[in-house]
Amino acid sequence: MNYLKSSIGRKQLMGLTGLIWSGFVLSHMLGNLLIFAGSDAYNKYSYALTSNPLLYLAEAGLVVTLLAHVFYGLKLKFENVEARQTRYAMPTNGEKAARFQSKWMAFHGSLILVFIIYHLITFKYGPGVEAGYVTTVDGVQMRDLHRLIVDVFQSPAYVFGYVLCMIGVGFHLSHGFYSAFASLGFYHPKYSDWLSKLGYVYAVVVAAGFISQPLYVYLFAEAR
Repeated sequence: MNYLKSSIGRKQLMGLTGLIWSGFVLSHMLGNLLIFAGSDAYNKYSYALTSNPLLYLAEAGLVVTLLAHVFYGLKLKFENVEARQTRYAMPTNGEKAARFQSKWMAFHGSLILVFIIYHLITFKYGPGVEAGYVTTVDGVQMRDLHRLIVDVFQSPAYVFGYVLCMIGVGFHLSHGFYSAFASLGFYHPKYSDWLSKLGYVYAVVVAAGFISQPLYVYLFAEAR
């Protein structure tokens, strides 16, 4: 426990949990791209995930790492605010200035947390077979998640909110990806710039992948 009481320990835990979720959002984004392959491919993918008995273990691990990430992230934020006795009369510019993403990590991190909760309510715990969202693929009856997604993304307000949140995810990942490796001791002047650029590319790819789904559905798919 002394390790987690130290600033270094908390930052390293933040980095580790952040990387775990970075890997999860990438895999989730890739799975979402199956929307372009059609309803059967998308529903088979969803059914394979939800029918896997290891899903509950994976979800529990994600919840624990998310709660730890949020808790220690807010704790570090409040400690930094309290430690700042005086503010500079003029903002620091250039290399010494904090990156935009770093300054707003707590804000868009909170936005992402709210989005995750609402997203789970809408899709994971939303209407299922009992509400008529049912289909049969290769002789197996399953929840028609594809149809639910198409129905939900017919709303311009939901699409706009989803895109806005995914932009927040991109900002969060672009800084978090870089700082996670730095917190875990992988920082070195020789490749820090390369790692920073990789973080930007990773964030753009993930955010664009997520955003492509609602835009495609809203513009080209029709609700049944």
